[in-house]
Amino acid sequence: MLRETVKTLLNNALEERTDLFLIEFSMNPENAISVIIDGDNGVTVDDCVFISRAIEHNIDRDEHDFSLEVASAGATAPLVHVRQYIKNVGRDLELQTTEQALAGTLIEATNTHLTLQWKAREPKPVGKGKVTVEKKAEIAYQDIVEAKVMIKF
Repeated sequence: MLRETVKTLLNNALEERTDLFLIEFSMNPENAISVIIDGDNGVTVDDCVFISRAIEHNIDRDEHDFSLEVASAGATAPLVHVRQYIKNVGRDLELQTTEQALAGTLIEATNTHLTLQWKAREPKPVGKGKVTVEKKAEIAYQDIVEAKVMIKF
């Protein structure tokens, strides 16, 4: 019952703040609630506080004993939601598909697939040596095993 109440309160808060979206929700038998969110424009501490209060302030502590943690998806966490790909257009990704590993710049993200672009060294069509060529691949989200944004310093 508490689980359903929390889910309803969480969904209501996310309907109110449409720029935020759920990455992960879990609740263990001891009522330790964990919510991981992301946002189209990133996530601030205030965003986490908003979600936390939307849940915590609507559950009677005398009736239910629980702990609540609301956090943002980490910078090194794999991308799991289409909206995460869309907000990261222009950034470099490393991804593993069902068939190969790729690294390149995310140049497009739609609701069904992404387009990755990278440079590769290939043998010249004629003669010796190699030439740098631009490569592009359209990849359906369902074919992605894992994708991460490459952090550059």
